[in-house]
Amino acid sequence: MKKHLIISLFLILTCSLRAAATGFSNESLQYKVMFKWGLVNKQAGTATLTLRNDGTRYQTSLVARSQPWADKIYSVRDTLLGTMQRDGLKPLRYEKRAHESSEFKHDVVNFSYLGSRVKGSCNRYVEKKGKVTVNNHKTELEAYGTTLDMLSSFYYMRTLPYEKWKPGHTVTVNIFSGKRKELLTIKYHGIETVKSSKRQYKCYHITFIFTGENRTKTSDDMDAWISADTRRIPIRLEGSLPVGKVHCIYDGD
Repeated sequence: MKKHLIISLFLILTCSLRAAATGFSNESLQYKVMFKWGLVNKQAGTATLTLRNDGTRYQTSLVARSQPWADKIYSVRDTLLGTMQRDGLKPLRYEKRAHESSEFKHDVVNFSYLGSRVKGSCNRYVEKKGKVTVNNHKTELEAYGTTLDMLSSFYYMRTLPYEKWKPGHTVTVNIFSGKRKELLTIKYHGIETVKSSKRQYKCYHITFIFTGENRTKTSDDMDAWISADTRRIPIRLEGSLPVGKVHCIYDGD
């Protein structure tokens, strides 16, 4: 669970893509990361999700940082970088630089396409407590159909036609997490009103379900609320930790 939650804003986002047809505009979305455990409800970090449109491609990034008090328990300095085709939101390159406690990981995935076949060439470097444990470990991944990475999934979920769905509707896609292929199922629950740090939003409520190819869960589920307007902003993300929960709350542009 920790892997997906931190990546998805400390951690944390094709079919009839409405937003992809018109294109995303340049944006920089700010989030507060709150830790909740019993009566404790304290800001544990910040995250910024940024997109730049260069005409034919999107350059995206997610930067997550833990607060000084949280550093004493579990320090996080994560940066995700991604390049996607503007047409169809196909990922071309995904990079994860994760400093988590005493461990540093650097993953790079390069995507290639041949018809419906998607290949991911993954390189990994891991350093723990100053000692290199993995260096240039290469993994070749392959999938057929819609395939995402942990960063492009944020934009994919914002383009789905929730207004046409009934509660209980699901869609499943492939996802390359950096070292392995998984399945990501997005389940729609309906429209709910959600409060962020500044106002209330009418939102589409969805759940992320991560499984292996045998449909066995690889992590706990995560819930997300996407604004039911033209921007489709991720307003809130919630997930469980070994102790307590983490809430990622939209804090403006």
